Amino acid sequence: MGMLSDGRAVLAHDTVTRHGTELPVVLVHAGIADRRMWDPQWEALTTDLDAVRVDLRGFGESDAIPTQPFSHPEDVLATLDELGVVRCHLVGASLGAGVSLEVALARPDIVESLVLAPPGGSLLATRTDDLAEFVAAEVAALDAGDVDAAVTANLDAWVAGRGRSLDDVDPGVVASVARMQRNAFDIQLGWGDEAIDLESEPAIDPMHRLAEVLAPTLVLVGGLDLDTTLDSADRLEHGLEDATRIGWADVAHLPSMEQPERFTELLFEWLVP
Repeated sequence: MGMLSDGRAVLAHDTVTRHGTELPVVLVHAGIADRRMWDPQWEALTTDLDAVRVDLRGFGESDAIPTQPFSHPEDVLATLDELGVVRCHLVGASLGAGVSLEVALARPDIVESLVLAPPGGSLLATRTDDLAEFVAAEVAALDAGDVDAAVTANLDAWVAGRGRSLDDVDPGVVASVARMQRNAFDIQLGWGDEAIDLESEPAIDPMHRLAEVLAPTLVLVGGLDLDTTLDSADRLEHGLEDATRIGWADVAHLPSMEQPERFTELLFEWLVP
């Protein structure tokens, strides 16, 4: 990860530009993951398309301790500017979905379309009971210094989801998310509270600016996801100018990891109609 003179970061990333396509696809990961979550899609996407995937600050290989306020959307834009990307399709999962929509608000000229799969991060507008239960479990674990328990709280809430246990999920998915989430905790806990607090909040709640987003947007949500995510999908479906909502009844918060081939097919249908 490199720093620009304006304080923005060029994030750790992978990029494929061999095809010369005018509209690359840019992948932004969930807050319980890093850019490795896109491994199941990467080879197929980059066989035909130019693509970029990034690690947001505090995740994966973007582990440098921040020394001044920073913004995930501004970091993504800095990275795209550095790579010479002038327009793209943005695909975001959870935290990455919120970051992607904020990028579309900040620089509508750069976003051809959005995929929010699922919505999360700054797009979660309601503190539902199941979200509050998860937050309480994670905070209690971290306050006790039990990072393993905090990882498990995330797995139970976001990977297992409603009405399932982790035993009902592909063990490879569980293990992969556990590694990525543990890595994120290790990085961010190593930063300390003062560094974490440097992350800037959106100047205006993006959920109050949905009418400004004109890019066609695909919203994918799992039927086993938390109520807060389903509420966000409802708000996006009715608030965006051009939204298409798809529900997969049998997945939780990470549809691209639970059903990678199905998700890859959906992406190609959206990106190359």
